[in-house]
Amino acid sequence: MGDTADMVGVSSKRLERLAADASKLAYSPYSKVKVGAALLTSDGRVFTGCNIENSSYGLTICAERVAAVKAVSEGSRKFKKIVLTSNLPGFTYPCGACRQFLSEFSDGLKVEIISRDRKRREFALEKLFPNAFLLRQKERAGSETD
Repeated sequence: MGDTADMVGVSSKRLERLAADASKLAYSPYSKVKVGAALLTSDGRVFTGCNIENSSYGLTICAERVAAVKAVSEGSRKFKKIVLTSNLPGFTYPCGACRQFLSEFSDGLKVEIISRDRKRREFALEKLFPNAFLLRQKERAGSETD
């Protein structure tokens, strides 16, 4: 099985393993932070990603966006759940750019964050990032209309 797989009924434990495996592939020579993501889409597929740093820090790509770009480029555009792991103590939350990016494709997205010592927190993306900027506001559940 590669980075993507056609999977139905994927468990959180399976997503955690895939995210942890992806984190091992992180390219992080500057920060030494290794983040892995496993993204479950509405069509039952799973896409993984890891953070990829660059000498020009602004060009660094987070694990969440790597997984999301892979999903979209393969035709999956509705996201159900993303699981994140890292080598840092405590919880590593998605940055603002990742929250905005994921909101574009959220289908009631759940974000599960797993600490190095395997503690878990789960949030709806809308709780982590309320009032996201979306040009497609009318398509977003619970959005206000003009």
